[in-house]
Amino acid sequence: MLIDHNTFLLLKTTIKKDGWLELPSFGNSMYPFIQQGNLCRFVHCQTTLLKKGDVILFYTKSGKLIAHRLVSIKIEKNQRFFQLKGDTNLGFDQLIGEDQILGKLVSVQKKHRKLTPEGRLARFWGKVILTFPALSGILRRYLNSKLQF
Repeated sequence: MLIDHNTFLLLKTTIKKDGWLELPSFGNSMYPFIQQGNLCRFVHCQTTLLKKGDVILFYTKSGKLIAHRLVSIKIEKNQRFFQLKGDTNLGFDQLIGEDQILGKLVSVQKKHRKLTPEGRLARFWGKVILTFPALSGILRRYLNSKLQF
């Protein structure tokens, strides 16, 4: 989803004020955990409490609003940078700073079912996708073949 910087600031103010923000998902980078059209709820979070495997909503310098999985945290010159990756993406996103983070995923509404990242299946999936990076390529090939039909 493309947004301008003022819209990002408005969303950041809203999530801080209300405590949460719900957005529909676009794309397939977090498939199968998050699929096109799922309603994702994000909460305001302290970046110091984020941990590997969390799904983070962030704003890129090119104006995209993206939710991807946290892979690692790097500290350079007393600043924290976050390495993120979509579950079906082959490569990592560019490092982002704390100021680019909007929130942390707390639920995914899939038609008549709500998933949380703390659920057993979601935790298992997060560990599998982080432990076996080759799985991203398999998922990408599956999605590409599915979209061709």
